[in-house]
Amino acid sequence: MHRFARFAQPRTWLRPFVTSAVLALLVACGSAPHKPSSSQRRNPASAVPIAKNLGWSNQPAAAPPADAANDVLFRAIGLVGTPYRWGGNTPQGGFDCSGLINYIYLTSTGLKLPRTSAEMAALDKPRVGEDELASGDLVFFGRGHVNHVGVYVGKGRFVHAPNSGGTVRLDELDGAYWKENFVYGRRVLN
Repeated sequence: MHRFARFAQPRTWLRPFVTSAVLALLVACGSAPHKPSSSQRRNPASAVPIAKNLGWSNQPAAAPPADAANDVLFRAIGLVGTPYRWGGNTPQGGFDCSGLINYIYLTSTGLKLPRTSAEMAALDKPRVGEDELASGDLVFFGRGHVNHVGVYVGKGRFVHAPNSGGTVRLDELDGAYWKENFVYGRRVLN
């Protein structure tokens, strides 16, 4: 055996450390502090935020609790690569978009959400625009009606189960299809 051959062997014992490091970097990128949106401005007389009425609420959406958002974030990123399956709601059986979101929230926060993306979109929770999204928010897509949901993980990215034959993946909201079909976000962790 050549004296350097052992260094060419894959170091399987390093894989858990590398995976942990990658997840830590993704979480650090996705958990930036929530910035006040342009729809909020300060009233100098009272120093209380005033929300612009955007047609869905007259109160600004509160940022989700950091620990719940981080739990959602870790769970979502950990499921990237799981196969898509219509009607699926477990890692073993695969996920469709709403099954994925339900699984993430139920196992990370104990929160049971409605089964379909349209029912999730109808929740009585604050709507948020693209510039107000925080880690843990639901993001909805569609034309004319909501037909897809994902979970926002920060820095313009979201995790979702996109379509038949695919896998759970991390995508950019700025992608051509997603930007064109973005409807709104919904803050369920408040």
